[in-house]
Amino acid sequence: MILTVTLNTALDITYRVPSLRPHASHRVSEVTERPGGKGVNVARVLAALGHEVTVTGFTGGATGRVVQEKLAAVPGVADALVPVRGATRRTIAVADSQTGDTTQLNEPGPTITPAEWSAFQEAYEDLLPSASAVALCGSLPPGVPVGAYAGLVRTARSFGVPVLLDTSGEPLRRGVAARPDIIKPNADELAELTGSHEPLRATQDARRRGAAAVVASLGPEGLLAATREGRWRATPPTSVPGNPTGAGDSVVAGLLSGLLDHLPWPDRLARATALSAATVQAPVAGEFDRGVYEDLLGRVTVSGEVSAA
Repeated sequence: MILTVTLNTALDITYRVPSLRPHASHRVSEVTERPGGKGVNVARVLAALGHEVTVTGFTGGATGRVVQEKLAAVPGVADALVPVRGATRRTIAVADSQTGDTTQLNEPGPTITPAEWSAFQEAYEDLLPSASAVALCGSLPPGVPVGAYAGLVRTARSFGVPVLLDTSGEPLRRGVAARPDIIKPNADELAELTGSHEPLRATQDARRRGAAAVVASLGPEGLLAATREGRWRATPPTSVPGNPTGAGDSVVAGLLSGLLDHLPWPDRLARATALSAATVQAPVAGEFDRGVYEDLLGRVTVSGEVSAA
């Protein structure tokens, strides 16, 4: 079982409009609702790839109940969300059909009490003995300590469970020091962590800060990885138009899937890159176009070098 942690779960609502114009009224042509938050998106992609996944994090209020109802309908995904008094947040994506651009509005999430945080930590420890890998994903809701991910990384390591961290800012900075097996920042998050805007130098610096492997998302340019085994660059064969929301979450799913399938790093990166591009072609986060994925998988270019570093 793969365990995904989404401390700031959400109900993802996507509005599609013919053309998004500031200061104007719009007729929405399509509305979709999905259980969301980065780890939930990762779980749905992993389940679609055939893995058993358990989702944990927080849920509360009427929105939280909707998230759990919709999560129950996802094959292969088990719900281990921890109840809180506050209301689960909503995220609103407005997709412009004319340009293909998406505007995102993210609510902050419920305030978590110390007792609720303690209850989550206990539930997390109870789940770890059954986990083959852990993904810690997304932002922290108000009330959760900024060093929360660092603690969760250390706990997973104490159980011998490989852990991937996908967050940003100070939670990432502290989490890296706890020595996760993989971190997956985007280019901006990597630059904020290291102070370097040169991706290769930044990935190497992030490894020196504690991460065993660093896989940086470079948007349509693919992935850059620095690991103990070597350094690689994975590039999709073509630019894929569409909605990029959730593409990074599919990278996480591809990396974890490849880890559990014991793939060498170049093959893991090819899988993650193809999944990311196929997600851009899907209408909402947490889904991917299987035909696009299968078409791109064998055409991703992975270049680099093997190293003992």
